[in-house]
Amino acid sequence: MLDAKHAAEIAHSVGACCCSTAARRCRACRSDVAALDCDFYTFSGHKLYGPTGIGVLWARSEILDAMPPWQGGGAMIDKVTFEKTTYAPPPPASSPERRHVIGVIGLHAAIDYVDSIGLDAIAAHEAALVRETRAGLAGLNSVRLFGPEDSAGIVSFAIEGVHPHDIGTILDESRVAIRAGHHCAQPLMAYLGVDATARASFGVYNGRRDVEALLGGIERVKRVFG
Repeated sequence: MLDAKHAAEIAHSVGACCCSTAARRCRACRSDVAALDCDFYTFSGHKLYGPTGIGVLWARSEILDAMPPWQGGGAMIDKVTFEKTTYAPPPPASSPERRHVIGVIGLHAAIDYVDSIGLDAIAAHEAALVRETRAGLAGLNSVRLFGPEDSAGIVSFAIEGVHPHDIGTILDESRVAIRAGHHCAQPLMAYLGVDATARASFGVYNGRRDVEALLGGIERVKRVFG
């Protein structure tokens, strides 16, 4: 888990703003955005088991006040004359035209659902599946594991001599869905000395049978590629 407060301190030390992307953090633990000292805080709804096309953006009030509207439209105008236009205070100034009402309702339902289970319970469940998966992969020859032992719900790995895209294709035939590629982190891939990695991601709906299916699928990948 990224130390978001420390990241904000590093950014501010060189005069930069800090945007903390809490795509995974939002369902792993509660965050006090003011205490994190970030300037922007954002997460997407589908990472919280909500609908796609909706997300949350928080920003410091003084930053929102200083930002001009990015797009014109209804409800974000205070007064319009031939001489000048004044805008409504944020957040309406940043939300022109119609809202994604259905998405907002769906995200609200998803937040209620996650709260009903409990973030701590979800984090513990995902951590248990990660430990079991890493233990199973560690016993397989030619499999290289990446990241910390207690990674937040994900297991990144590579198989010697097999491109991650091929791993994903074979696993897909076994009805196991993973992510393969550079995961929007090409500098990290270069640092690790790999072109890409395969990544299994766990959620509240996964269980031990999914871990068994993943491990069984990887055994098939090894047989296919020798």
